[in-house]
Amino acid sequence: MPKMKTRKGVAKRFKLTGSGRIKRASANRRHILTKKTAKRKRQLRSGALVAPADEARIKHQMPYA
Repeated sequence: MPKMKTRKGVAKRFKLTGSGRIKRASANRRHILTKKTAKRKRQLRSGALVAPADEARIKHQMPYA
C-alpha cells in the first residue's frame, strides 16, 4: 500500500496541539483594517481551535501530522 499524501495547503494552515486538537488562524485580518477597531484587530491576532465537526476532515487530509 503506498503512502498517503498530505494536503500541503491544509498542512500550512493548521497545526496540531499536544492534546490532538487543531489550531487555526483567525480570519478577517488581511485587508480593510482601517474600519476595524484596535480591540478587534488585537483579538484577531490570537488563533482559535477548529470546530469539532470539521476536525475529522482536516485530520484525514494531514495523515502524518
